[in-house]
Amino acid sequence: MKHSLRVLLEHLIDYAGLFPPAALSMEDAVRNYARYREGEHAFALGKFVVPAARAHEVPSNFPLSILGIDEVKEIEGAAPGAFVESTDLDAIARAGLRAKIRTGGVTPDAFPSTESVAQFIRACKEKGIAFKATAGLHHPVRCVKPLTYEPDAPTGTMHGFLNVFLAALFVDDTEEILRETDPRAFVFTDEGVRWRDHFASTDEIARMRRDFAMSFGSCSFEEPIEDLKELRFL
Repeated sequence: MKHSLRVLLEHLIDYAGLFPPAALSMEDAVRNYARYREGEHAFALGKFVVPAARAHEVPSNFPLSILGIDEVKEIEGAAPGAFVESTDLDAIARAGLRAKIRTGGVTPDAFPSTESVAQFIRACKEKGIAFKATAGLHHPVRCVKPLTYEPDAPTGTMHGFLNVFLAALFVDDTEEILRETDPRAFVFTDEGVRWRDHFASTDEIARMRRDFAMSFGSCSFEEPIEDLKELRFL
């Protein structure tokens, strides 16, 4: 694996196995997370995401440092550093909080347009707000896939997580990067990443991940990793 990709993927995927379409039991989700922490790709694993209403179900011996409480929708009273799912980015900035964007779901209409995702990323950059994404980012590159794991699942165009996080790196070309469907357009080297005629160094990627585009939540950790392998990124 190229060093720039390793830096991009470091703790990128927050595991949200409790959420649809996986919708696992707490026992199964905790067991999966423990297995991923011991696995080959543990470096890419982020927080264990839990709805606030189910936080009491988490085993008492679960490390609090890797627990992410979700479902924060109100700016008032939000804990410092919380990710808030709100369109009022100015209020988020004034409160010193972080933003969250929903990038998909289990139906086609749950996926925001490339224009709205691009507008969100640019606005966060302009206002100095860090963000994370949630829902729908199961695949590295924009593609048409089934939206759930059911045999008769509807299909739809899904945003790619490489698209989203590289759009945060090249903010002047967010729409074009978000629309990219060719995995070969993203070239990772030890020195940095190239998208068509754009280049960012590994140090720039590290700063982007540390200060701006933090992570994304996925109900599957295995699917994003397997897709990266299939596309020969890993």
